[in-house]
Amino acid sequence: MTSNNSVPGTTTIAELNSPFLNTLVKQIRGQDSYGFYRTWSNDLILKPFIITKQKKREISIEGEVDPATQARIMAFFRTVAACIEQETGLISQVVVDLSHEGFGWALVFSGRLLLTVKTLRDAHRYGFESLEKLAEEGEAFVQKGLDLAKRFPEVGNL
Repeated sequence: MTSNNSVPGTTTIAELNSPFLNTLVKQIRGQDSYGFYRTWSNDLILKPFIITKQKKREISIEGEVDPATQARIMAFFRTVAACIEQETGLISQVVVDLSHEGFGWALVFSGRLLLTVKTLRDAHRYGFESLEKLAEEGEAFVQKGLDLAKRFPEVGNL
């Protein structure tokens, strides 16, 4: 850990200036009912999302997906939903369905409109190579959801 409490070897969240990453940190802090993350920097909160290829190879895919990984997946897609909701005003919900083997999907929907869909494989190894990749993928999901919400607003309001 460096002296500024950030993730070593990566760009910091402040340098990226990503609305998605800022919202992700807010989502995680919002779910922190015991104040566990109160003193943590934003970079440290996002550190569990960063998993190198080498580290992914070391993670076993046998057994149940651990609760911390499930929480990261849920936080990511809740952030997608929150960003879409901020832009469109449509109330968005998230459903994540994972089997015990780590297969499943994540859905973000509003009304009867399915905004984003992600098929999950090897959920045990869920993560991104860098903060840049995390922000890039999150913003891509948000943009796809916004495009659909703007194209079919009447379905989102049902």
